[in-house]
Amino acid sequence: MDVGSIAQLSTTMAETGTRQAVGLAVLKKAQDIQSSTATALLAALPPVQSATSLPAHLGNRINTTA
Repeated sequence: MDVGSIAQLSTTMAETGTRQAVGLAVLKKAQDIQSSTATALLAALPPVQSATSLPAHLGNRINTTA
């Protein structure tokens, strides 16, 4: 190997490492955005009605022949 090809290989390896680091940073930022969006959506859901407001006969049987 001559000095030129060693320098080119070194530069290529450094560029690859930089690309991977940038890609990882973008991925982490996208995950942070998704997390905050999901949290906002969950916070926007209306509160669940309690089961005490339902009639007593509901939820006692499961139809397994349907």
